[in-house]
Amino acid sequence: MPALPVNGIALRYEEHGDPHAPLVVLVQGTGARGDVWTLHQVPDLVEAGYRVVTYDNRGISPVPGQTETSCPEIEVRALVDDLAALITHAGAPAHVVGTSLGARVVQELALTYPELVRRAVAMGAHARVDEAGRLLTRGEQELFDRRIVLPTAYKAAVEALLNLSPTTLRDGSRAAEWLALMEYSAGPATSGERGQLGATERLGDRRGAYRAISRPLLVIGFADDLIVPAYLGREVADAVPGARYVEVQDTGHFGYLERPEVVNRLIVDFLGAGGSG
Repeated sequence: MPALPVNGIALRYEEHGDPHAPLVVLVQGTGARGDVWTLHQVPDLVEAGYRVVTYDNRGISPVPGQTETSCPEIEVRALVDDLAALITHAGAPAHVVGTSLGARVVQELALTYPELVRRAVAMGAHARVDEAGRLLTRGEQELFDRRIVLPTAYKAAVEALLNLSPTTLRDGSRAAEWLALMEYSAGPATSGERGQLGATERLGDRRGAYRAISRPLLVIGFADDLIVPAYLGREVADAVPGARYVEVQDTGHFGYLERPEVVNRLIVDFLGAGGSG
């Protein structure tokens, strides 16, 4: 995986598709690696005629001062500046698609660096963090700070309940597959994830600021999302002039992985509405 020196770190990224095709950059959420996109979103976007760049956000790859037990607090502005540098390197402007923390980064990029953005898609979008979200983040921070490691089976069950739709969990075979995957990948949070935690909360309420976003924006809400409830995404769409809001049923916070065929079609149709460039 190539590494781009940006803002004092090495940003690891991958390119997919025709190097001469229009560029799409995918931005992941808290603690997630960029390769999460490669199962569903990358193949569909490449097939639709795009060059796709995925990458690991600051904190996923080591940053200066990061150890196994500590990482500097990571701010959204730093993530935005990293993304701006990556797009400039890859060939600006780009379509940008983000989820959760990545949605917040995409929104701030469109506000701060509009010249780098063709069209933007924000899934799990939010302009603020609600009270339940604040408490959940505080709990996750305390687990790390107190070095509490949850049993993998328990952590997998909690992650499933928080991130998946009840519709998915009612389907025995699908639920079993998800739970097995979550238990296999369950483990203590990394210090980089700890550094990312709370980044959106520290940014504050940006509903007023987002009225100045001028780039075309699609907000995709997931109807059963408990981590970033869909009403927070609707607030973003209401704030941004001309933004479009779509809510996908039977999806939780991982909606782009639960119903990728629906989500990918929304993304491809929206990006294609901007023409070839």
